[in-house]
Amino acid sequence: MTDADELRRRTRELLAQHPPATTGRLDFLRARFDAGLAWVHYPQGLGGLGAPRTLQGVVDAELAAAGAPDNDPRRIGIGLGMAAPTILKYGTEEQKRRYLRPLWTGEEVWCQLFSEPGAGSDLAALGTRAVREDDGWVVNGQKVWTSSAHLARWAILIARTDPDVPKHQGITYFVCDMTDPGVEVRPLRQITGEAEFNEVFLTDVRIPDDRRLGEAGDGWRVAQTTLNNERVAIGGMALPREGGMIGPVAKTWRERPELRTHDLHQRLLKLWVEAEVARFTGERLRQQLVAGQPGPEGAGMKLAFARLNQEISGLEVELRGEEGLLYDDWTMRRPELVDFTGRDAGYRYLRSKGNSIEGGTSEVLLNIVAERVLGLPAEPRTDKDVAWKDLAR
Repeated sequence: MTDADELRRRTRELLAQHPPATTGRLDFLRARFDAGLAWVHYPQGLGGLGAPRTLQGVVDAELAAAGAPDNDPRRIGIGLGMAAPTILKYGTEEQKRRYLRPLWTGEEVWCQLFSEPGAGSDLAALGTRAVREDDGWVVNGQKVWTSSAHLARWAILIARTDPDVPKHQGITYFVCDMTDPGVEVRPLRQITGEAEFNEVFLTDVRIPDDRRLGEAGDGWRVAQTTLNNERVAIGGMALPREGGMIGPVAKTWRERPELRTHDLHQRLLKLWVEAEVARFTGERLRQQLVAGQPGPEGAGMKLAFARLNQEISGLEVELRGEEGLLYDDWTMRRPELVDFTGRDAGYRYLRSKGNSIEGGTSEVLLNIVAERVLGLPAEPRTDKDVAWKDLAR
């Protein structure tokens, strides 16, 4: 299935059989998945047709022209960008068929239980324990910075299953049901006033062994698929020209000539060009994904995303002068999606501060780029061969 004309034919056939104007949104999305037009590069029977990833745009253009509903990808970004590629690569056939369809249609929201209070940048030092018991595992621990945990039905979870081996070797990857007994979600209010993040407490949570992804003890390797895809999802998202943070600033510049100064003009031009470079680099990175799973290059894109967002939002606050110091609403909310460009300039400025932390801190990503992209000597790691239980904490 490599022909664009055939994909157009199949898409038009879907539209004829399920007219968007008279078909319920969820029914249409389910039919689209079953027709293999959800993500065309996935295998047949799992929402795809085994076609090249580049042909997804052919389907999307036909559906957009017909006014067909999408699956609200910003709301289910963790499922689409992180859980799905990991399940596809490491899941059993039964797991793929159980999870991928409701994940893609948005019927089931996913979250990510990776970071912990003592294991953020050094994720492999995590201490949440999963102990084998009968035909499953009993999990105890705490996770933090969990986006959408208050909405999620499922979570991708890594936990320590063997404390007697070095930290990277004793981790196992699971799918956790967020509705199970012992799962407690508490909001974390951020500098924006919202609580899109959460902390999650796991107390004697029982996970059947058939919800394990990959082999026991091989969770760090499985997690690399998730983390690499996460960085591409955050830093390499598809944007039109002046999409993202640069758009509101450019709009204000054009509509408010009284705010302009020579210095601000020079800074805006520089950032506009850098935003375009990042946009085209992201497109090239997405094209490279056709050849396989993302590699460490995604770390560079995520680095650029964080730096640009922070510099552009800072410029916007300065451009607006006294208006830039205002903030629209500090009301505590638990939003359904994260909109980096939403609300006012003050929100964008504050929210962008988290961009250099979430999805891997900029400091950690700089190390990844240095060692795995540029081939520079690795930093000394004295704990690499020490059993986790013997590490100082």
